[in-house]
Amino acid sequence: MAKILDSKIPEGPVAEKWTNYKAHQRLVNPKNKLKLDVIVVGTGLAGASAAASLGEMGFTVYNFCIQDSPRRAHSIAAQGGINAAKNYQNDGDSIYRLFYDTVKGGDYRAREANVYRLAEVSNSIIDQCVAQGVPFAREYGGMLANRSFGGAQVSRTFYAKGQTGQQLLLGAYSALSKQVNDGRVKLYTRYEMEDVVVVDDHARGIIAKNLVTGELERFSANAVVIATGGYGNAYFLSTNAMGCNCTAAVQCYRKGAYFANPAFVQIHPTCIPVHGDKQSKLTLMSESLRNDGRIWVPKNIEDAKALQAGTKKGSDIPEEERDYYLERRYPAFGNLVPRDVASRAAKERCDHGFGVNNTGLAVFLDFSESINRLGLNVIRQRYGNLFDMYEEITDVNPGELAKEINGIKYYNPMMIYPAIHYTMGGIWVDYELQTTIKGLFAIGECNFSDHGANRLGASALMQGLADGYFVLPYTIQNYLADQSLWGKIPTDHPEFVKAEKGVQDEIDRLMNIKGKRSVDSIHKEFGRIMWDYVGMGRTKEGLETGLQKMKEIRKEFETNLFIPGSKEGLNVELDKAIHLRDFITMGELVAYDAISRNESCGGHFREEYQTEEGEAKRDDENYFYVGCWEYKGSDTAEPELIKEPLEYEAIKVQTRNYKN
Repeated sequence: MAKILDSKIPEGPVAEKWTNYKAHQRLVNPKNKLKLDVIVVGTGLAGASAAASLGEMGFTVYNFCIQDSPRRAHSIAAQGGINAAKNYQNDGDSIYRLFYDTVKGGDYRAREANVYRLAEVSNSIIDQCVAQGVPFAREYGGMLANRSFGGAQVSRTFYAKGQTGQQLLLGAYSALSKQVNDGRVKLYTRYEMEDVVVVDDHARGIIAKNLVTGELERFSANAVVIATGGYGNAYFLSTNAMGCNCTAAVQCYRKGAYFANPAFVQIHPTCIPVHGDKQSKLTLMSESLRNDGRIWVPKNIEDAKALQAGTKKGSDIPEEERDYYLERRYPAFGNLVPRDVASRAAKERCDHGFGVNNTGLAVFLDFSESINRLGLNVIRQRYGNLFDMYEEITDVNPGELAKEINGIKYYNPMMIYPAIHYTMGGIWVDYELQTTIKGLFAIGECNFSDHGANRLGASALMQGLADGYFVLPYTIQNYLADQSLWGKIPTDHPEFVKAEKGVQDEIDRLMNIKGKRSVDSIHKEFGRIMWDYVGMGRTKEGLETGLQKMKEIRKEFETNLFIPGSKEGLNVELDKAIHLRDFITMGELVAYDAISRNESCGGHFREEYQTEEGEAKRDDENYFYVGCWEYKGSDTAEPELIKEPLEYEAIKVQTRNYKN
């Protein structure tokens, strides 16, 4: 008998579901809130905002931070912006339009109800952040400024001088700090969740490792919330902070939480290209650059070869010899096509030999036209910090005049190339953000719910804060309303003892492999397999080969890993080894999901399924579902696929069109 997932989506029209839900949800009275504990793992935008909100409501919150301060939870805190449907510019925006653009951008593989709710609360996020003092950019008249981002034809993206995520994080951090000061939130810095403790089919605590002392500690609570981000670092090179990992999510998966849509991985089009083989991280440049920067490669293959050889510079190639391929292929959206479309278009040009750096894996992002039209001062005001950062890394100043050809001024172009950024897949959650384990909730990038097969730019910050400030505080009460009647679970309960022993035994096993290879050397090799076989372009044959190679890497990891030092005290290599163990499991899961989905959609591009024009070719008849994977007791056992059918009421499902 097929397993059925209850997504708990409320009845009624999509625009009324959230209002109706809130009107009928159960509440916890103020006195009972004082008796209830909630664990929140993670202090990024989702985790910090959730911990702050729950503390403010009166719950006792235990908040775990992998770094020495929540201030450093910056992997999601990228440069770009945050979306909301304020329509300040009167350009036709609305909650429905934001909802529609997000579903369309996700290639019609997201839940309607979740996305509409996200669009609905987006305006409240901006109000909340302004109240916190987040310094959003403002127009000359004092109104909050907006810019456009990929996948939309309106200006709805609020930003803060190129560091929006950092500023939003400071807002969430200040809200969290107040609750810490008030004693409602207890903050555990330099701790990492190693396992979730399940008692009578309910999540009732975690095993966490003190990363400084190396000791394992037990924590009990009435509910557990994980907000630990995505799994992009399985690819080794990504735009995420190096410490980002998926251990908490994978441990939840091993304990019975389903993992949804792991194949949906986002490639970000505006990253500084790889230079050499010693890098551990790729630098993300803000997608906002695509507003004024034009993306091109040479029309002539001879020019491309000269650029690759270093005998020509981008500024040597005159206007008429440039192929502005996004504007050529997608006249309606041009440089503002969604990330997955822009990334694949760059790959297509580079695959045909038109790449512009020494590796042949880069395209130009050029501001000459905008500087000539608006003046350098205006462009510097918009992107000056990004220009400076690019110069710091590459020694090229994009605002510097390079030469003049036939009366046209040419400035130094940037070079960009796609890289792994955000992961749309994640722990499966229902409408209440609860996983398939009762009492275990997942928020932010850690869950799968709001983006579908591709994420629109500036919607990660939106989802993280929406979940933490405006969704979870309502939905978790539906669960906690009963919990006040339950006794606390002591940390000497057999399930806690068993979970801690399992973690300790695993640490001992890893330490005792005593092989010859460092964690990073194995991770680099694994990441290369991920990129080559499970990256931007996938085939059934390539995925099966990649999966086989991953299994070989797993054997190498299990037999030839070397971890220096001891398990006591600070041991970064041990922590990285635990992360890599889970990245391997995660990578295999991505491959299984990609093999099972015989179609192309969003960030999942199967080369066998494309239109004559090279666009993604969906199969809505057979693959209009959320692919959920159930762990089958062992990392080496193939997981089971369970399908949650998607049902659309408000939006007509059609082929994405960014051409007209």
